[in-house]
Amino acid sequence: MDGSRFRTRDVDEAREELDARYYTSRMDVVDRERRPFAARFDIVVLGPLVIGDLSCGTDVRMSFGELGAYHLNAPLGGTMEMRQGGSPVVATAGRALLLDPAGDTFLDRWSGDCRTLAVKVGADALRDRLEQLVGRPPRGPLAFAPALDITRGPGLSWVRFARRVAAEALVGEGLARHELVAGPLQEALLNGLLLAAEHPWRDALAHPGEPRRPAPVKRVMDAVRERPEHPFTTTELAALARVSVRRLQESFREYVGMSPMAYVREVRLDRVREELRAAAPDEVSVSEVAWRWGFGHQGRFAARYREKYGESPSRTLRAGR
Repeated sequence: MDGSRFRTRDVDEAREELDARYYTSRMDVVDRERRPFAARFDIVVLGPLVIGDLSCGTDVRMSFGELGAYHLNAPLGGTMEMRQGGSPVVATAGRALLLDPAGDTFLDRWSGDCRTLAVKVGADALRDRLEQLVGRPPRGPLAFAPALDITRGPGLSWVRFARRVAAEALVGEGLARHELVAGPLQEALLNGLLLAAEHPWRDALAHPGEPRRPAPVKRVMDAVRERPEHPFTTTELAALARVSVRRLQESFREYVGMSPMAYVREVRLDRVREELRAAAPDEVSVSEVAWRWGFGHQGRFAARYREKYGESPSRTLRAGR
């Protein structure tokens, strides 16, 4: 865990700090005459989460391009007017904004009186957490409703929790910095956001009750995750499961929501993403990596990749190492 308190009256220094901690951006002061620029950034990095208590002291505007991560802005006061592929939406002390990884993002006005909780959440970590909680890979992108009520209920509770975690982590010798505490806190924050925000799997999380996967299904899933590069067939998977092909297919559809071979493709797609994120654009090509993991039809591969991760594979490669 890494934490810092940053203060500056220089706009370029402030932008560089946000670039390093959050996203590459452009920042402009809207009205220097009314209030002086005075950035105050208290930021904590907790695994795939970046939690910041941010203010600029005067009105500013920013532009980011695609974020590549989920992002939540929850003001304590003042307003933040933002756009991401549509009409402007305003974050206030009563309503937080939750932004998607894909889509050019603009902060048209960050009011000078606005101090905000700004939380960056790694897209892969959040999706993996959802998969672990619901017991199956989610089909389609994890899309959130942009507004989150933070005046009451789960939204207010999550914002308070995130602020407490960040405040504790900024203390030099605080327990929140210890790996035995930081890991569970990270997991709790991801769980809490999935419970607080609106998305297609929220009801399943709020009212769990799905039976545990039977042993044959678990054996196949473990085997595929251990050796995703192996040229599995349905017959071979059924033999590993020690059931008939028909029984395996029925069990997978009931407990995983897809066929056994579709599950193999989903795991391989995850491996493609891992490899693209770890590579440099001059080292490999998207088609090379896709072919190596068994995706021969580039058009179908790219469409499924964008559907699952909310960005193109070439975008992942460009934003990698």
